[in-house]
Amino acid sequence: MKKVLIVDDEQSILTLLKYSLEKEGYEVIQAEDGQTGFDIAMNNDLDFIILDLMLPKMDGMDVCKNLRLNKVNTPILMLTAKDDELERIIGLELGADDYITKPFSPREVLARMKAILRRASYSASNVVVEKNNEKHEITLTKDSVGNYKDEDVEIIRAGDIEIHVNDYVVYVRGESIEMTPKEFELLTYMARRVNRTLSREQLLQKLWRFDYAGETRIVDVHVSHLREKIERDTKNPEYIITVRGFGYKFEVPI
Repeated sequence: MKKVLIVDDEQSILTLLKYSLEKEGYEVIQAEDGQTGFDIAMNNDLDFIILDLMLPKMDGMDVCKNLRLNKVNTPILMLTAKDDELERIIGLELGADDYITKPFSPREVLARMKAILRRASYSASNVVVEKNNEKHEITLTKDSVGNYKDEDVEIIRAGDIEIHVNDYVVYVRGESIEMTPKEFELLTYMARRVNRTLSREQLLQKLWRFDYAGETRIVDVHVSHLREKIERDTKNPEYIITVRGFGYKFEVPI
């Protein structure tokens, strides 16, 4: 049974979401302030966090930021009472996986949560099974061009980067790098399409799967996070290259 933490200071929302999630078979833990929510998240093995933006004692932004600083990569769906693009972008920059604006229906929250959990899961549909006890690996080069589907590869090597698809682990220059599910998905998606230019709209559609009303800034935010983790110099990236006015391209340095 998946365990979900809901952090919100409105009792009506806590009651409604708890009922809806338990009806779907989730175990629910509740908190009415940010500090309590943060403590629960730090001390429990959670599968998902639903986090309100405006909270007493510690606001949702600080909860999200401090969890990510403490290497807690549990998927986070942020709730906001304001249809404010800047606040949504800041929340995503701090490590939230998605957001939803109040008022919302429990069915919409469930749909968003299930979509994020699918992307973060280790289900058979996302895991490549070893064949003949040998790992299926590819090593990308400067001249590689491809569309390597899930069933084609388990380990992707590109320069100093090694992506272990089955284990959701990324090594950069030999060091294991902590990534959120969304960051891992974005990196893997781009690496599989090495040297192909990908538009921001394409990345939104394929990876977020929801209508963000043209808010391609979300893609830019996650690319920025990835660059901080894999590039030697974020101002002169070698792997994730900006195609000005269009999108991004994953390349392998010489």
